[in-house]
Amino acid sequence: MMVTATLVAGLYVTQSDQPFSSRLHSSAVGQEGGALRTAQIASEEGEDIRHLEDAARNIRALQEGSGKTERLAQPSRIVPFQLSQVDYPDMPPEGTGNETGAEQQPPQVDESALRYFAAQGDQERLAAEIARLRQLYPDWTPPEDPLAVPQNADRQLESMWQLYAEGRYPEVRKAIVERQAAEPAWQPPADLLDRLGIAEARSRLVNASNLKQYQTVIEVGASNPALLNCTEVDVLWRVAEAFANTERPQRAVDAYSYILANCTDPGERAATVQKAAGTLPYGQVQPLLALEKSTADGGREFDAIRDDLARRFVSEANEEPALEIAPEYVERLRDLAAGRGTAADAVLLGWYHLRRDNAGEAETWFRRAKEREDSAEASQGLALVLLEGGKPAEAEAVLHRWRESSEDTMATYLAATANLLAADPPPTIEDEVLTRMAQAVIARRYAPSAQQFGWYARAFDQPETAAQWFETALQWAPEDEPSAYGLALTRQQLNDRAGFAEIQQAWAERSARIADLAATPSSSARVGDGAAPAPAQVANAPAAVRAARNGVPESRNVVAQSKTMTARSARTSSCTSRVDISRLSPGAALARGWCLMELNRPLEAADSFGVAILSNNRTVSEDAAYGQSLAYLRLGLTDRAAVAATRAPMAAARAREPQASILADRAIQAFQSERFREALLYLDQRMQVQQEPVDLMVLRGYSYMNLNRPYDALRIFEAAAATGSRDASRGLADAKEAVGLN
Repeated sequence: MMVTATLVAGLYVTQSDQPFSSRLHSSAVGQEGGALRTAQIASEEGEDIRHLEDAARNIRALQEGSGKTERLAQPSRIVPFQLSQVDYPDMPPEGTGNETGAEQQPPQVDESALRYFAAQGDQERLAAEIARLRQLYPDWTPPEDPLAVPQNADRQLESMWQLYAEGRYPEVRKAIVERQAAEPAWQPPADLLDRLGIAEARSRLVNASNLKQYQTVIEVGASNPALLNCTEVDVLWRVAEAFANTERPQRAVDAYSYILANCTDPGERAATVQKAAGTLPYGQVQPLLALEKSTADGGREFDAIRDDLARRFVSEANEEPALEIAPEYVERLRDLAAGRGTAADAVLLGWYHLRRDNAGEAETWFRRAKEREDSAEASQGLALVLLEGGKPAEAEAVLHRWRESSEDTMATYLAATANLLAADPPPTIEDEVLTRMAQAVIARRYAPSAQQFGWYARAFDQPETAAQWFETALQWAPEDEPSAYGLALTRQQLNDRAGFAEIQQAWAERSARIADLAATPSSSARVGDGAAPAPAQVANAPAAVRAARNGVPESRNVVAQSKTMTARSARTSSCTSRVDISRLSPGAALARGWCLMELNRPLEAADSFGVAILSNNRTVSEDAAYGQSLAYLRLGLTDRAAVAATRAPMAAARAREPQASILADRAIQAFQSERFREALLYLDQRMQVQQEPVDLMVLRGYSYMNLNRPYDALRIFEAAAATGSRDASRGLADAKEAVGLN
């Protein structure tokens, strides 16, 4: 809670590290017991402030050389905040320990500090010193002219006072000890010792508070009641914080109430409410607000901080949906968010309504927040609203930029992708979107997402891809029955009898539906047959399904297969058993990678190749880099494939193969994103590596068409149509129509 320094300046006496500066400190909550004993002095509020103002006027008059001062106002004594034996069991009972007899002579008040501060022209310290002496000696009357107090002729004592004023307490103690050693009969003034003890106690309390040693804070406060009054509001704040963190919230309420009932500085009072609101639960702050006073102009003294209070209370209600706060705070925040408020105000309102099942109102405020300042929190809130409204594609688009910002945003992003993939009928998703979804699930090794993409691939009649992702899901979550069922169905469809038998045997006792499947190929199984549960919670998928635009047919995956893969995989008997690949030798990891590629498990193969790449053997390292680039290409992860191809030097002939596939894949992605010039650039680069196949010629032709270059497209389509391609023939007809040849 930020409060300007001017709110609390001028009421602190000799603090340790910042002797007379304002100190703001975060408070917390505290508990039980203790009356504040303020009823008898309620009518006397404000007198101390008037007294301090009089003192300040006197100092100014002295500095101006008038030599005359007004009679200082007589302040009333305010009882310090009481720490009871409940707070500090070792504290002696009230009314014992320091009583004085009725005949005791009035105490001698050491006024030397008054003269010292007056001579220095220090208004704040002089006023605080007068208030302190009135606290210690209620019957004492301040001098009309502090400079008229006889000057202390004791130079050594003056030096001690100066050290004290500068907050150099250890040096004061040292000077006292040295003088007593030199002058055994000399005794330091009691006032100096008292002030020094209080200053040192304050320093200990502040240090304990900063170190979060809260019981020590309470003990020091109990031992030094002179610290617990309106001249030490910072100490009272710290005591309240100590109560909060030792599970005594009612005592924290008492401490804050003491300030509001007795202390009159407007800045400190407002800061007290702000600290209490940041420390105490909503319900315990409301009685403190009831202690608010009216201002001279008829307003309320806490009006200036009500915006901050509204933000804090709404935020607390967001953390506790069952909490009901006064409607005035919600309305105040609404006015702020609709007017001069920040994006954060709109976000707070969005979460408030979302947590109370008011999605329409929540969407309004989340969108307004994103218009003012796009952020992860606003995007996450809007994505949740869109998911609730059945708009997973919009939710994914809103959140993908922020998905890595926190665990919560990633969970929401995965939920969006799951809902998008599970839509019925399955939507055609752009390759760019599928790629970023794939990267998220691979990075998180999230089995539900891998499973969901398996069903999505089946919906687009890509059983090989579906099997791959069901297998991956089972690698990450071996007990995931829906993934096992999907894999069994897909192996049926692929007529993989051995693979089907393997999965059926493994799951027959755990899944009745897997056990009941007939051991015959089934090419008709689809998502709609009840095979997939299509979870609507969290899932994503890789980029393997490409839907081309503007009449271009679906492109094939341009992934070259190694001619030696089968031979290499034969060198290892099996790669289906689980092993810690980090413990494998580079040669064994390479062999396992090719074996996994043969089994169409490229994700695991890529990990094995990654181990083998680190080999000192150039041939093994080259084979591994080549294999890893193929594995990533089979997954549709073009960028990763490009990086893998550079991890080890390759022979020119071998390097061309993945390079051509990578460039083709990037050309397709650029085309689908309507970046037609970029698509042509990738196609041109690929032609320098390999001859252009017919399907990419068609892609080139349609890129020309979209760039209003029909004559270039006509030339390309004519060459491609000569091969008998129906797609090229359709493109040729489109080009002729565009140039007016039909």
